[in-house]
Amino acid sequence: MDAAVEAWKFWRDERVLNARAPYGPLSLTGTYWLDELRPNSRALPGRWSVVPRSGQAVRAAAVALTAARHDGVTVDDVPLDGTVRLHPADGAEGPDAPRIGHGGRRLELIVREGRHAVRVFDPASRARSGFAGIDAFPYDPDWVLPAQFAPFAADRTVRVPHSDGRKRPTVLAGTLTFSRGSTGCRVEVRRAADGALTVSLVDATRTAQERGFRVVEIPAPDGTGTTLVDFNRAQLPPSAFAEHYLCPLPSAGNTLPFPVRAGERRLLERA
Repeated sequence: MDAAVEAWKFWRDERVLNARAPYGPLSLTGTYWLDELRPNSRALPGRWSVVPRSGQAVRAAAVALTAARHDGVTVDDVPLDGTVRLHPADGAEGPDAPRIGHGGRRLELIVREGRHAVRVFDPASRARSGFAGIDAFPYDPDWVLPAQFAPFAADRTVRVPHSDGRKRPTVLAGTLTFSRGSTGCRVEVRRAADGALTVSLVDATRTAQERGFRVVEIPAPDGTGTTLVDFNRAQLPPSAFAEHYLCPLPSAGNTLPFPVRAGERRLLERA
C-alpha cells in the first residue's frame, strides 16, 4: 500500500513537472493549418507552403519553409537563410522531427489526414505563468480494479469528434471489461506499440464536450488478457491544458454510469 501511494505521488509530481516544462502542454499558444493561413500572415515567421512530392499522395507532401536570416528562424539549431524542405511523418511528432525555433518559441510541424499544421510553443505563455498545479482526489486503493482485455479480430478505425469539433479517425484495438461494485463496464481502448492500453472516459460527473473527459493509461495485459485499471491515475487530456490540442473525445459507449472520484480533477491557477 505504501509503495503504491509513493508511486502515485511520484506520478503526480511528474505530471506537474511535465505540464510546467518550458515547452510542455501549457506553452502551446496556437495550431495553424497551412491550408488556412492567409498570405503575409504574422501568425508564423517566414513563408510556409505545402509542396506535394512528385508521384506521391498529398499525405506524403513536404513543407517548404522560407526565411531570411533576419527573420530569426532556426532549423535544427542552425539559422535559416533561404528555403528548407521539411518532411514530417503523418500524425507523428518525436525526436526525429525537425527542430524549428523562433525567438525562444518552438514550432512543431504536424500532419493530420494529409493536412499540415504548425504548433507554436511559447515558454512565456499566460497559461504557463499562471499555472499552480493539478488538483486531484486523494489516493484510494478501491479505485484500482482488475480488468480483462479482449482484442478485436482486427483493429477498428472509427471517426470520432476531436476537441476542436472535427471528426478524425481513431484506431481501437479491443474492449476492456471491469466492475465497480455490482456495476459491470465495457469500454473500447487503444493500444500502443509496446502493448500498453489507453482509454478515454467520461463519468457521471464530467462531460466530454467541456473537455471534461479523462484518459487512463493501462499496463499491457498478460497472456490471458488480465490487467489493472487504476483510476487514481486518470489524467486530464492535453486539451485541458491548451485548447489548441486536437485530442480525440471518448468513443461512443465510453461513458461510465457512476462518478469516478479518483484521479486528476482540474488545473489550479495562481490567484
